Amino acid sequence: MLYSLFSSINSLEFLKYISSRSCLAAITAFFISIFFGRWFIKRLRSLKIGEDTTKTDSEELKRMHFDKKNTPTMGGIVVIVSILVSALLWCNIYNEYIFLLMFTLIWLGVLGFIDDYIKLTQTKAAGLTDVSKLLFQSALGLILGLILYFHMKKFAWGTHLVIPGVKDFRPDVGPFYIVIVTFFIVGMSNAVNLTDGLDGLAIGCGIMSGIAFAIIAYVSGRVDFSDYLRIYYIPGSGELSVFCAALAGGGLGFLWYNSFPAQVFMGDTGSLTLGGVLGLIAIIVKQEVLMIVIGGVFIAEAVSVLIQVAFYKMTKKRVFRCAPLHHHFQFKGWPEAKITVRFWIVAALLAMLSLVLL
Repeated sequence: MLYSLFSSINSLEFLKYISSRSCLAAITAFFISIFFGRWFIKRLRSLKIGEDTTKTDSEELKRMHFDKKNTPTMGGIVVIVSILVSALLWCNIYNEYIFLLMFTLIWLGVLGFIDDYIKLTQTKAAGLTDVSKLLFQSALGLILGLILYFHMKKFAWGTHLVIPGVKDFRPDVGPFYIVIVTFFIVGMSNAVNLTDGLDGLAIGCGIMSGIAFAIIAYVSGRVDFSDYLRIYYIPGSGELSVFCAALAGGGLGFLWYNSFPAQVFMGDTGSLTLGGVLGLIAIIVKQEVLMIVIGGVFIAEAVSVLIQVAFYKMTKKRVFRCAPLHHHFQFKGWPEAKITVRFWIVAALLAMLSLVLL
């Protein structure tokens, strides 16, 4: 909005530069998250909107997380508001990719809010059923898949799949691209949701991913850099850097309150949204496979659950002491803060590795 209004003024010519607006977007989102978050947490406490940590099948987890009971939840609203406001101020809102990201942010934010609301208002309910969430996530993925499929068809490489480190093998998936988009949106949304089990874990890893994607989006949106790195030049994708910066800044502000011991939880409102947005960014910049590296912590958490469930159904035995993976280390006696920081370190290393593979 400010970009559209003031970029034509000579004295404000710096607003034309993505790097300048990315910094402003991160700072703006950070302070919105800090100040709005402070008010929002007080409001949640006054309304007695707190997490019920007893809604789990594990008695051990109930004991471990007993102190977290009644901690305010639905804090993902803080992240969503900070990103939306910052993006509206500093992004080119006429950019088609920014519009899709905002659409995704709102869609999954509403879905997560409904899920959290049911958990909070119905004593025995654990939120929306898995089938209901999957249907709404799949519907979003299908919409985005169809839009991007017809949009990308105007490029010769539009439906190619990029393999990190392999420059000469990029298979064309054709209409199957729609399925890939749907799978990524649903998969990443749920992967981040599963990761959000310890104070600061999901949002911290999300910040690392956001920073990595800000760099990737910037080079993908420049002819010279993309040609030098032999990656696809995607016109308009550089604007995603501003959005990613807003995501990182808003997430950093939220981490101020979500770090151990957390004053507020993100809830499904934030985790489902964060995952879906990161998945969409990976798709737009044609780095779907590289997302496995950038979001390696999220992928590992999701895979640990799939392995645990499948192995238990076949053998009635468990691979991990508890799934997702972070709970396995909790059961081994690791302090929560240590698990979180070590997962952050892994996320940071994977983000750097992704830039090397790029």
